[in-house]
Amino acid sequence: MKKTKIGLLWELFLNTLYLSAFTFGGGYVIVSMMKNRFCDQLHYIDEEEILNLVAIAQSAPGAIAVNGAIVLGYKMAGIPGILVCALGTIIPPFAIIYIVSIFYDAFVANVFIKNMLIGMRAGVGAIIVSVVYDMGKGVLKDHKIRNAFIMIGAFILNYYFNVNIAYIVIGCITMSLVDTFLIKKVKV
Repeated sequence: MKKTKIGLLWELFLNTLYLSAFTFGGGYVIVSMMKNRFCDQLHYIDEEEILNLVAIAQSAPGAIAVNGAIVLGYKMAGIPGILVCALGTIIPPFAIIYIVSIFYDAFVANVFIKNMLIGMRAGVGAIIVSVVYDMGKGVLKDHKIRNAFIMIGAFILNYYFNVNIAYIVIGCITMSLVDTFLIKKVKV
């Protein structure tokens, strides 16, 4: 059964609202959940598209969760998709931050909440490792050796030599442009 435009927009809104409401740990956690939901369960996009979505979301300024939702919404339903996905992604954190700000003094002093947040860090770390593994697998699918060197080199440059990530991204863009316009042009 084919979905109507309104039905698709409503489904996009509810799914992004749900993912945003129950995702703790930042953008990379929601990326894993978006892949799970929109790629594996709903089959709206494939794994390669989710990797491209993540690359675009990371490249744009702002929160990766919102950027990812915007790119997904645009791909699925154009401008209305952008609006519903962005709204669905923004509402839960806004509501949570608003509630926390009202009860901030009580939250800060509460030992149970403090310990719960400390415990959530371990879960968030595990999810981020899972995202890195899944994304790494997808990146290595094509041009394995080259992509492996790029990933390892980017990690070493950033982690050990404190090279700004913006320079690493610019370097990767430059390598892609050289590969696209010079190397492939010579092969043709």
